[in-house]
Amino acid sequence: MYYNSIIETIGNTPLVKLNKVTEGIKGTILVKVEYFNPGHSMKDRMALKMVEDAEKEGVLKPGGTIIEGTSGNTGMGLALAAISKGYKCIFTLADKQSQEKIDILRAVGAEVIVCPTNVAPDDPKSYYSVAQKLHAEIPNSFYPNQYDNRSNAEAHYESTAPEIWEQTEGKITHYAAGVGTGGSMCGTSKYLKEQNPAVITVGIDTYGSVFKKYKETGNFDESEIYPYLTEGIGEDILPKNVDFSLIDVFEKVTDKDGALMTRRLSCEEGLFVGWSSGSAVYGALEYAKKNLTEEDTMVIILPDHGTRYLGKVYNDNWMKDHGFLNDRSFATAADVVKNRNGQSELQMVDQDMTIAGAIKLMNERGIDQLPVVDGDQFVGSVSANNLLPKLIENPAIAQDQIHSIMDGAIQFVAINETLDVISSMLNKKDKAVMVRDEQNKVHIITQHDLLKALS
Repeated sequence: MYYNSIIETIGNTPLVKLNKVTEGIKGTILVKVEYFNPGHSMKDRMALKMVEDAEKEGVLKPGGTIIEGTSGNTGMGLALAAISKGYKCIFTLADKQSQEKIDILRAVGAEVIVCPTNVAPDDPKSYYSVAQKLHAEIPNSFYPNQYDNRSNAEAHYESTAPEIWEQTEGKITHYAAGVGTGGSMCGTSKYLKEQNPAVITVGIDTYGSVFKKYKETGNFDESEIYPYLTEGIGEDILPKNVDFSLIDVFEKVTDKDGALMTRRLSCEEGLFVGWSSGSAVYGALEYAKKNLTEEDTMVIILPDHGTRYLGKVYNDNWMKDHGFLNDRSFATAADVVKNRNGQSELQMVDQDMTIAGAIKLMNERGIDQLPVVDGDQFVGSVSANNLLPKLIENPAIAQDQIHSIMDGAIQFVAINETLDVISSMLNKKDKAVMVRDEQNKVHIITQHDLLKALS
């Protein structure tokens, strides 16, 4: 027996029992190992489905160009389909994606355009906007838009979910997956709940993403959005493929916890998987500790392979630089805030205030850095280090408005981020981070705060 092309090998990936990282957890924990797909990720399934559905609808025609914004894995799946069917590919990626993903896409013949991460989705420079612009400009092009394309979820409804149901002989009680575009989570959940409405679905989210709070409150809270490192899960938009009625509960996972679990899966289970796989397992096991019984069977999706992350989570120097490899246990941002006993109020300035006004406030309060706001949005920052050389060069700028000289906004971190990770984020340029507590109050944490907490 042989296959006519590589895309015929997509699907039918194995289900494997976890044995060591699940110590102390009740029930059976199984993982669906999606790197057995030819493109080494679960995105092969939906990429092929989107292409074939577009062909049937006449949207994608011979000699066409496939243009997509991707975190890497969807691009690989689309590239394999394009090679087999004779299409060109152009992919846009955010600059936080690993170099390995970029190199792999170029290796399979795709043109890759790298776009900035820290911009709004509707910013002309975002990887969403650049892909849409190219689609509008290039004749005979197809923009799959994996976030809103229903073929994404349908691919998992038709293949991933039936495989899980058959492989567990219908005994699955819990399904867990990272939520990004929503296809694998919701397409699979829909099928499983149709077979057994009692199946509980657990979505894994990351700090800096809007999903968990939106599920729990119905409020799209832009204050929840801030940069994070984990690739492939979480969003700052609400994709149409994310059907919140099919996700029973969310668990959030920090970058560090996801990264460390990724390495544990490799060393302890022999599963050389990607970063979001570690996040999925960590979040799922946190849920399992509190909720599973001996009779339960949980299945967790492992989306991709570790080769995509050799320069990041599997690189000791990178992990150390980001504060992820420390044997010590550290306090968290929450501990810093708690130890202040509510005594310090965050000082901020409006972007339209004069530079002289900001300097006066800094002198009165004895601080050297201030967040800049526009209404209720944090839009920048101003610091003594930035102001001093500018004032020496031109004292007249003191009457200018702050927005004319402000630096970028201070980065937000998760309230439970550990101090070693926060320390790795602070340098000569970035001397502080900000956090939101459980009451949505914003606090600033400086290098001085870290020294005080660690002394």
